[in-house]
Amino acid sequence: MYSHDGFRELDRGECLRLLAGVPVGRIVHTRHALPAVLPVNFGLDGDGAVLLRTSAASELVHAIDGSVVAFEADEVDADRRSGWSVVVTGAATVVQDPAEHERLVREGPRSWVPVPQEVFVRIEPDLVTGRELTG
Repeated sequence: MYSHDGFRELDRGECLRLLAGVPVGRIVHTRHALPAVLPVNFGLDGDGAVLLRTSAASELVHAIDGSVVAFEADEVDADRRSGWSVVVTGAATVVQDPAEHERLVREGPRSWVPVPQEVFVRIEPDLVTGRELTG
């Protein structure tokens, strides 16, 4: 992180605990050679991987499958000038294994918008960083 910037660095366990408590984050990827950020609902798998549930035909799936992406979520209290931000960086892949797909249908995140041919995208938690500001 950035030293001496007034924030406290969070360890991996703290980061995953905080992520588990919020329903929406942002996927950061490359779209037409430019940075793109898209808000998404998500869930965490047992190993800390970020899980997205979306349409197999979505532009997002085609843009990120097989790519390294970043995923960010945060919580801010502007009145208290406090909050946190967590970033997970890793490879994004569409879950292909039928048994894993069925497990995620039962246990994974729910899409907020019903879509046909849902798929799960898994973002491996290769790098998990976070910081907290306490007002």
